[in-house]
Amino acid sequence: MTTIRPTLRRLSELRRALTLTAAVLFVLALTMPVWRITFEAPQYVQTLVVELYAYPRIGGDYVEVHSLNKYVGFYYPDPVYVDPNYDVHEKAIAVPEWVLGPVAFVGTAVVAAVVSVLPEEKIQRGLAALFTGTVVVFASMAVIIQYRLYQAGHTLDPDAPLNGVSGFTPPLLGSYEVANISGNAWFGPGGYLLVAAVVLLAAAFRLRDSRATVGDVPALLRGRWRRIRDRVPGVGSGGSGNRPDPDTDPDPDDRPHLETDGGSRRGSGVDADPNRTPPNTPPHATEDPENERDSLPKPDGDPP
Repeated sequence: MTTIRPTLRRLSELRRALTLTAAVLFVLALTMPVWRITFEAPQYVQTLVVELYAYPRIGGDYVEVHSLNKYVGFYYPDPVYVDPNYDVHEKAIAVPEWVLGPVAFVGTAVVAAVVSVLPEEKIQRGLAALFTGTVVVFASMAVIIQYRLYQAGHTLDPDAPLNGVSGFTPPLLGSYEVANISGNAWFGPGGYLLVAAVVLLAAAFRLRDSRATVGDVPALLRGRWRRIRDRVPGVGSGGSGNRPDPDTDPDPDDRPHLETDGGSRRGSGVDADPNRTPPNTPPHATEDPENERDSLPKPDGDPP
């Protein structure tokens, strides 16, 4: 019990919790289609869907799509070392690395789980290595898949019914068209989980120097919002920032302007009297100094 509690306390740190969550997502992604391709063709009223997994398995309308592909001589790949759930054409390209998909997903998940429980002196380097390695592994997989798509699109069966079709390269993500068949490739459910896992690892890498816990998330979000609000004028203040509101802040020339030296009071509608005695001024202060001196009483004994 004394060993479990410190471990659970450490796993409450965001950098560790995010890493462990990413490990779970990698495993879940392996159980779902990672890649999804939709096809539209005049021969079919409805849209056909083909779903590919991280291992040699194809789901959806793969039988109908295979019937379309054979017209242009484009076939599903041959995983070589295992028997897939579809018929492999004798002229299909060999893709033996397809069987390594589970190794990449499960291996990354295991490493992520181990990194999440590393001691304090190793967690920072562990997160950096994990994030870098994950990006390299899955980016390399994407490059290899795109090359195999190019290879399949440029080695069409010359004996196909439509043998006049030029070579083409189906994109890993995006739309394409060959003959009268339109296709669109995008992430499947497993692909979205894969992207989410990589994003979580990126966040954990960003927080590698922080000991903030899951319970600190609300305070961190509030602090982030305040920093955004301070940096971007108008955010959080109705788009006006610190600028005066013309409806509530009057023009400076329209504000009452009071003066205490007998000047005008702007905005009061009263003109100043040039002969008016300023307030709080002794009465004798406005008299002529000479008359004031003559009016002073003369001391006794002084010559007249």
